[in-house]
Amino acid sequence: MNTFQLGDLTVNLMGYGAMQLSGPHVFGPPTNREEALAVLRELAALGINHIDTSDFYGPHVTNQLIREALHPYADDLVIVTKIGASRGADASWLPAQSPKALEAAVHDNLRNLGLERLDVVNMRLMFDVMGPAEGDIEAHITALAELQHRGLIRHIGVSNATAQQVKQARSIAPIVCVQNQYNLVHRHDDALIDELAKDGIAYVPFFPLGGFSPLQSAILSDVAAQLAATPMQTALAWLLQRSQNILLIPGTSSVAHLRQNAAAADLMLPPEAVRKLNGIITSA
Repeated sequence: MNTFQLGDLTVNLMGYGAMQLSGPHVFGPPTNREEALAVLRELAALGINHIDTSDFYGPHVTNQLIREALHPYADDLVIVTKIGASRGADASWLPAQSPKALEAAVHDNLRNLGLERLDVVNMRLMFDVMGPAEGDIEAHITALAELQHRGLIRHIGVSNATAQQVKQARSIAPIVCVQNQYNLVHRHDDALIDELAKDGIAYVPFFPLGGFSPLQSAILSDVAAQLAATPMQTALAWLLQRSQNILLIPGTSSVAHLRQNAAAADLMLPPEAVRKLNGIITSA
């Protein structure tokens, strides 16, 4: 696999998002615990050395599974987590963005992952739970920079952020990645991706396959059939060819599906296929 830098850390372009390892609605224990552990143990065999997680998945469940399956961790494994939210008893997503809450979340991640320092921590902004919304983030990034100075965090990223918030974050502390929603039919960050690529900053699209509403397109299905690939593999391959700074973190709770996703790293789309897929956004 090709690689990219997260600060001073080298990761393969195809990573893994651990959100689906917890229960329904990202809450509670997994439906099949043994399969969840098997997925995590399969990562190294597939060349995946970048795991995206958070202690508010479950909560605590996903990180505890990662520790059970993989600790002590391989030297090249990079675990990226995010903070800024908590979970209500009804599985709701609640902002937890005060400096005190952010520090507590870092310690929760450290404890449940069994680490002394977190590789990368994304500040998940919650001005709007459903998507990026403007708001001052000086206090958020300053709090993370202080935790970085204390040696609890190696690198800082931002998630669910507007282009202006990314700019503000970068004026306060070095930012190694931006994690926003982006896929074949959700391309609001096109300009941001290109700007970050120029500066060697990773862009990590969440919901690369549509998330809770899987991608559906006749064009995508037709292109996939011509390539003898699945539509989801084709959508992932398109992302990898979109820009060299895109790191993928598709999630699954199935070993078979994990292997299918990983195979997308070897799928090269010919120019005509790319042209057709690029047209999805204008025809959607």
